[in-house]
Amino acid sequence: MSVKPITELEARIAHRFQDSALIRVALTHSSAAAGYNYERLEFLGDRVLGLVIAELLYTRFPKEPEGDLAKRLAALVQGSFLAKISQELELGAYITLSDAEAQAGGAENDNILADIFESLIGALYLDGGFEKCQKLIHELWADRLDVMKEPPQHPKTQVQEWTQAQGLGLPEYRIVAQSGPDHAPVFDIELRVEGFDPIVAQGKSRQNAEKEAAREFMKQHKGEVS
Repeated sequence: MSVKPITELEARIAHRFQDSALIRVALTHSSAAAGYNYERLEFLGDRVLGLVIAELLYTRFPKEPEGDLAKRLAALVQGSFLAKISQELELGAYITLSDAEAQAGGAENDNILADIFESLIGALYLDGGFEKCQKLIHELWADRLDVMKEPPQHPKTQVQEWTQAQGLGLPEYRIVAQSGPDHAPVFDIELRVEGFDPIVAQGKSRQNAEKEAAREFMKQHKGEVS
């Protein structure tokens, strides 16, 4: 069950929901109610969030090409980034989870926290309109845009571009182990680059583990990887 009253969250985001059912659904995990949960609102919120951030970037960086804007956008809406914002809003304290999911740490799970933030945006859009969402997202992201001096490049892209420039084969990623429960798996990914020792990294998703392996490769070979 939710730990904190929803009115506290409404105060945090400066919006009192006219349709209280919307915010309840937005904060309900599928483990607690199969047909009454945040998944559809998450789908909607993801699109609203992407549009607002894209517009922010388009305005803030008027001279950047589409490719650089796309890199910034991907970094600013990735799951780990959204999970941090959820933690700042303490969204985990408002999520309705099954007893089993709660005991497994669902309220601290990055994937769930990211999903919950998007579902909250979806609910806010339906109840308060686009401008309400825009205002909240602008407030939450304003300082984060200034920290990102240059368009970030995904570690996997950096490794791949380097191997191609060196005339090597493409980097290979494969799962070497998987642990943890079904709802919170942990992946061990091995990265192989021709002429280098394999690197193994862990992540809460295959994508995150691959990213960490690529990042570790660059750290170990920073004199060789530009």
